[in-house]
Amino acid sequence: MTMTKRYRFFTNPFLDLFSSLQGNKQPVFEPAAPTYPEEDPGLSYIYDIDALPYIQLKIKEHEWNKILFAFDKNPYYNYYIPADLTFYKGTDTYIFPQVGIRLRGNSSRKRPEGNHRQLHNPVRPQWKRVSFTINLKKYNKHQKFFDEKKIHLKWIREDPTYIREVYAYDLYRRYKLYITPFCSFCRLTIHIEGDPKPAYYGVYKLIEDVDKSFLSHRTAIFGDSAGYLWKTRQGADFKTPDRSLMGIKDKSKNYKPIYDLKTHKGEIDQASEQLMIFIKELNTLKGEALRSWARQSMDVELFLKTQALTVMLGNWDDYWINSNNFYFYFNKEEGKFFFIPYDMETTLGTSSILVPGKDSAVQNILNWGRDHPLIQKLIEIPEFRDIYISTCYEINDPTKDLFHYTASAHRIRNWWDLISDFIDNDTQEDIRIADEPAWWSNQLKYRLLSTDPKKNYFKVKADSLPPHPQTNR
Repeated sequence: MTMTKRYRFFTNPFLDLFSSLQGNKQPVFEPAAPTYPEEDPGLSYIYDIDALPYIQLKIKEHEWNKILFAFDKNPYYNYYIPADLTFYKGTDTYIFPQVGIRLRGNSSRKRPEGNHRQLHNPVRPQWKRVSFTINLKKYNKHQKFFDEKKIHLKWIREDPTYIREVYAYDLYRRYKLYITPFCSFCRLTIHIEGDPKPAYYGVYKLIEDVDKSFLSHRTAIFGDSAGYLWKTRQGADFKTPDRSLMGIKDKSKNYKPIYDLKTHKGEIDQASEQLMIFIKELNTLKGEALRSWARQSMDVELFLKTQALTVMLGNWDDYWINSNNFYFYFNKEEGKFFFIPYDMETTLGTSSILVPGKDSAVQNILNWGRDHPLIQKLIEIPEFRDIYISTCYEINDPTKDLFHYTASAHRIRNWWDLISDFIDNDTQEDIRIADEPAWWSNQLKYRLLSTDPKKNYFKVKADSLPPHPQTNR
């Protein structure tokens, strides 16, 4: 059974937004010029940035206890249990029986209820906010939501604004760079069978999985979806063509390669050889040979625009600084490289204490991070540097609904209006919204809505830009 629809009433969020703006006399911004193909309508429906759908998970008590004890045995083992999922959006209801759910996350992963070796307590449960992966086809290979087979429910942690990662992914989407996962808000409840009432877990982020479906939705960008998709962990700097850094993650052996192949795993040798050649050429070529190679071997303009948005967002936990938090894809037909950023929590003024002295708002965008060749070598080429800087200026255009502080403040206020009444939850975690960075940031002064030009992140970031390559301003 793919899905059950009790109602069939689809709204157009873009028309609704336009109408509301007109009726309330709010500013209307010129949309950014489309650079890449329009997004898939199924994705637009699921990850509707202007909606707050409600997701309910129903789980048998003995299954819930299994996931608790699996966590006790190995917190990072991806142990699935079955659950029934219902997705409510407006007057639409979608029912998915027997989906698979598991815990997800690294530093954020924890037990979803109680303490070590405790069973579920239906009388006095100790709920804890955690992140989940939902695998719609785990127990039914034909089940999917439109074309989505996996979705992520991500706990919003250490972000008092509740919107940093949603804002970041949405900025790529507004700029028509459909190279990142889609992300929106939802509400989550978990009902353990036999409990007197469901547990309300609060407002979550709903995030698209980077998998084969992700590739197939973007064949107009990638050219195909049959190539090699890689996931990275910290240390993926593209400096060394070392085969020992490349492999397939194996949790049973605690094996975590720096470059982790996610598709066509039976072809690891061929995929690794392709990656090693790419890294070797990136590091050895110079001047015109490098420029020509980049044009042929990757969508260099897409990559430079992607990096421009990442740096304007102030995402220090990225490739350029931490060599972290990205996927990449080589398409099948041409072997062309595509960079896919993800995990956008450390943005909008949340600088890290792990990067002493760095201020993500004023750090030079041409000297953002470490000497990592994939970006540093490319922006040494004037043609590529101009694309990079021009994109930073373009997204800050006050006539476009993108990064400029007026447009950003308008969206942030709308999102707060959307979610603020639903923040309080049964875990009693993250139950306030505040215009502040994370407590661990090394720059605690930044605000998103402040009128102080020295504290408003958007204004400070825009003022830090180098001269525009065309106007020299």
